Amino acid sequence: MALTRAIYFDLDGTLLDPKVGITTSIQYALEQLGVPVPAPDELTKCIGPPLHQSFCSLVGEDQAEQAIAFYRERFSAIGWMENVPYGGVAKTLATLAESGLTLYVATSKPWMYAKKIVHHFELSPYFERIFGSELDGTRADKTELLRFALATTQPTAATMIGDRQHDVIGALANGMDVVGVTYGYGSIQELKQAGATRLVDRPADLLSVVF
Repeated sequence: MALTRAIYFDLDGTLLDPKVGITTSIQYALEQLGVPVPAPDELTKCIGPPLHQSFCSLVGEDQAEQAIAFYRERFSAIGWMENVPYGGVAKTLATLAESGLTLYVATSKPWMYAKKIVHHFELSPYFERIFGSELDGTRADKTELLRFALATTQPTAATMIGDRQHDVIGALANGMDVVGVTYGYGSIQELKQAGATRLVDRPADLLSVVF
């Protein structure tokens, strides 16, 4: 069997900065529920974890599903387009892909949104496949998602790249190498406490740790 090295990228906070789309859609959902609405900077903690988990902490489990429905009203209309690619991402992906590595996206975001986002920002050519959760929350947990992705792709060596503890924990639970990015929404402390030993400060720096 030919050696297949695969790199799995988180989406939000790793490839793209999704702050506006996510926080504004959360604010919209909270407004619809008639509950206090935090400022955008107070909601960046919700970038990365599964959406249900975030809304449980914001409005309680009883209202979480209704909050998600309101969130998706706005996110599916405009929020998914409100992303900003991190500088150097496209060039880094191109270099990795040209080197013979196989690249995938592995995100807790529903795959139907992730696929649209990656295509919209012209990153699709670099990825073999996009793995994400289902709308009902199936595989929103990063450990479960990566287990499914690895079983599907069966690489001989795999690395996860992400900005939050969920990426690190999920990768280590599945025996993967992991690289934490510090330019996203997880702190250096969060990444290290989760078990990341390799950190990079910008997308271009990934080239020095992946090869």
